[in-house]
Amino acid sequence: MGFLRKKKLRKEFDNKLIEQLMRQKEEWNRQKRLIEHSLEPSAEVLHELNVAEAKYFFYLREAKKRNLRIGGWK
Repeated sequence: MGFLRKKKLRKEFDNKLIEQLMRQKEEWNRQKRLIEHSLEPSAEVLHELNVAEAKYFFYLREAKKRNLRIGGWK
C-alpha cells in the first residue's frame, strides 16, 4: 500500500517540477528579451536575469537527475 502512495507522490512532484521548469524557462527568455531590447540595462535587471538563469538550470539539473522526459527530450 505504501509503495503505491509513494509512486503517486513521486509522479505528482515530477509533474510539478516539469511545470516549474517550463515556467522558469519562459521567465528566463523574457528577461533575455528585456535585456536585448534595453539600451542600457540596469544592474538590477542584469541581476534578475542571472537569478532566472540559475533557477532554470537548477530545475533542469533536477529533472535530469530524476530522468524525466519532456516532449521527447531528457
